[in-house]
Amino acid sequence: MTDYPTPDMSEVQLVDVLRAVGDPIRLQIVRVLADGRPHPKTLTEWGVDVQKSTMAHHFKTLREAGVTRTIVSGRTHEIQLRRDELDARFPGLVEALLRG
Repeated sequence: MTDYPTPDMSEVQLVDVLRAVGDPIRLQIVRVLADGRPHPKTLTEWGVDVQKSTMAHHFKTLREAGVTRTIVSGRTHEIQLRRDELDARFPGLVEALLRG
C-alpha cells in the first residue's frame, strides 16, 4: 500500500530524475536501493550522517521526482527504488548511476 503520492512514470521527466540524484546523499540512497528491495527509513540503513529531517527531505525529493516509492504498512515506512519502471522509461540510467 502506498500512501504517499508518486507520479505516474509516463509523467516522469529525465531532467527531474537527474536533478534529484545530483545530490550525493540522494545518489547514495539510490545505490542502497538498487537491490530492488524496500528498505526501512531508519538512519543506519543509508550510510550517511545527517539529521532525520534532512533524510525526510531527500526521501521526498526522490519520491516526487518519480525515482522511489514509499510503502506504508502500519507504522512502518519503507522506501523502494522504482527500478523496473525507471529501466523501462530510461534504459541504462540506473546502471549508469551505479557505475558512476
